[in-house]
Amino acid sequence: MIVKVCGITNQEDATAAAEGGATAIGFNFWPQSPRSVAVERAAEIATPAGVRRVGVFVNESPARIAEIVRIARLDVAQLHGDESEADYPAGIAVWKAARVGEGFGFDAWRDCPAEALLLDGPAADLYGGAGRTFDWKRAASAEKRIIVAGGLDAANVAMAVTLARPWGVDACSRIESAPGKKDHKMMLEFLQAARQALCI
Repeated sequence: MIVKVCGITNQEDATAAAEGGATAIGFNFWPQSPRSVAVERAAEIATPAGVRRVGVFVNESPARIAEIVRIARLDVAQLHGDESEADYPAGIAVWKAARVGEGFGFDAWRDCPAEALLLDGPAADLYGGAGRTFDWKRAASAEKRIIVAGGLDAANVAMAVTLARPWGVDACSRIESAPGKKDHKMMLEFLQAARQALCI
C-alpha cells in the first residue's frame, strides 16, 4: 500500500513525512509547477530505506527521465503529461496519471503497462492536478492498481479509501502552508488517517 506526500522541496518536510508514516514522497520536476525542485536539490534530500522516491514529470523525454532518476535516486517516474507507452522510460517503474473528468473510462487504460494509475481530479489545462477531488466511486471498478490523488486531507481520505478501494493515496496542496512547504500538523493528521483507512 502507498501513502504518498507529494511536492517535497526540503529535507525538513521529507523527514517529517517519513517519520509520520509516508511510504512514498514525491519530487516535482515540472518547471512550471510552484512546487518544482531542482534535480540536484532533490538528490540532496535524504529518505530512509523503504520510502519510495517518486519523480513527477510532464512530457519529458525518456532519456531525460532516466538521467533524473539516476541523479535523484528515484524509484518511480510519475508521468503527468500526454505520454504514450512509447514514452515510458525503460527499466523504471511508472505511475501514469490520469484525470477523472466527464469522459473518463478505464477501457483506454486496460493494457497500460504502468505499475499503477494515479487518478487525479479535473484540472482544466493544468498538469499535475489542481487540488480538486473527483467521484471516488468511479475508481472502484478499476482492474489495475489505483492511487487516488486530488484534494485529499485528513478529513476526507478515509471516505476516498472506502469508496475507491485504492492501492494508495497521494496528498499535496491540502496539507501545505504554502506551495512546496508542508504544514506538519496537517500532514501528520493526513498520514495517520490514511494509514488507518488503508490498514497499514
